[in-house]
This record gives sequence, C-alpha cells and structure tokens, in this order.
Amino acid sequence: MVESCQADSRLLGYAGCDSVAAMRLGRIASPDGVAFVSIEGDGNAATAREIAEHPFGTPTFTGRSWPLADTRLLAPILASKVICIGKNYAAHAQEMGSEAPENPVIFIKPNTSIIGPQVPILRPKSSDRVDYEGELAVVIGQPCRDVKAAAAKGVILGYTIGNDVTARDQQAADGQWTRGKGHDTFCPLGPWIETELDPADLEIRTELNGEVKQRSRTSLMLHDIGEIVEWISAVMTLLPGDVILTGTPEGIGPMAAGDTVSVTIEGLGTLTNPVADRR
Repeated sequence: MVESCQADSRLLGYAGCDSVAAMRLGRIASPDGVAFVSIEGDGNAATAREIAEHPFGTPTFTGRSWPLADTRLLAPILASKVICIGKNYAAHAQEMGSEAPENPVIFIKPNTSIIGPQVPILRPKSSDRVDYEGELAVVIGQPCRDVKAAAAKGVILGYTIGNDVTARDQQAADGQWTRGKGHDTFCPLGPWIETELDPADLEIRTELNGEVKQRSRTSLMLHDIGEIVEWISAVMTLLPGDVILTGTPEGIGPMAAGDTVSVTIEGLGTLTNPVADRR
C-alpha cells in the first residue's frame, strides 16, 4: 500500500495529496527572479504563469506572468535525489556486454549534477570518454514509500526528459557507478514537466550534432514505470520533486567539446545541451 501521505506531508511542509490538473510545469529565470510556472500556449505565443511556492498538490497562482520567450528555462525541478535505472532496455544491456537484469538495477546521481536546457555539459579533465544517455524521467509528486505498481500513477507529478551523462571510462575502472555518473552537469533535465502523459509507448530519440544516435520506444523497457516505482519505494522514501531516470536504449556514445546533444521524447519536447571541456 502507499503509506498515508498526510502525516509525511505535514512533516515536510507540503500541503495535501491532491493530484495536479493537466499542466505543463516549468521553472524559469525571469527579470523578477526564479519561479515555478505553468506554461500555457505554444511557440512564440507561450506564456509562463507564476505559481506560488511550489507545484505540488493543487498549485495556486500569484497573478504574475511573462512571455515565455522573455524568460530562461531552468531545470524544471531540483530533486533531493535522482534515482536511476540501469540496463532497462535489452538492446542496451547487450551493447554493454551484459545480460538483461531480472530486477531493476538502481543507482543514484547527486542533485548537484542537475542542469537545465542549454546549459553546457562539462567533460571533466579526469575522463577520456563522456557519453550521452537519453532517458524518460519521472518526477514524484508526494512523499511515499512501499508503493505498489498499480498505485504508482497516484504518486507521480509528471514526466520530463533526462540525459544520464556518464564518464564511461570511470564507470568501467571503478566497478561501480557513482563517480562516472555523478560529476557536476551530468544530469540535464527539461525542458518542462508534463503532468498528463501516458508513458507506455513513446518514441525516444537522441541526436548528436543533428545525427540520430538513439531511437527506441518506452514500450521496450524491461521494467515499466509502475514496477520501477514499486522497486525503489520499497528501499527508500520518495519525496516531492525526486526524479527517477528510467534507463536508456541502445546507441550510447561519446561526446566531444563543441558538440550539441538533444534528447526528444514524444509528447514532451526536446532537451538540448552543448558540450564543453571543464576548465
């Protein structure tokens, strides 16, 4: 069962467990500061409508808004933790030279690795190979633990795009993944969170300098969203804003300084970041 969120919510200063109505949630830097917003409309006509405090539960609005074009999109959430699923597509497990795992394989990226759209991914001097890994990201909407797969939808705020950037040589050398996955800038997220999206069968595509490198569908995940939430929440309490990266398909590869990497997921848009060497 999902443990009651009311007691946990009061302890965390989070009011209520209501679901968020269908929204495109973002986080922006505007001339007036940083704010959570509801993004309404598309293209040049899109507007960023300021949310008071936070986007969890039933958001309220301040009455302020800006043309989205006059703001800068930031990472849509600053998670307390980023939990990742390894080898969740059979073809990716194969390209890594391993068997598809029977159960989800989890690891954590620090929240200091999070960056937003258009922010450079910085290749550390200590690595000779830094790879892209385009992924569907789940954003948790309420405190929860021991969530059954069938109830997972009720604890999810929405979905965004992630790039599980990896120093592949360090991952191989260390035998575990913390250093290779945890460098600053190694978790691009964005451009926003869609609160109403069916994640079961979406195209996911990664392009490097405009050339398609990864193309797959979320229906090919070995462990679906419900299974993943159940597995993780049996281990640790999930908090509002926590991010789950659900695994990458085959086609991973290295990035060089001067490259541009873009991850596109059907129904979500595109997350783009330049690549540079860390000075």
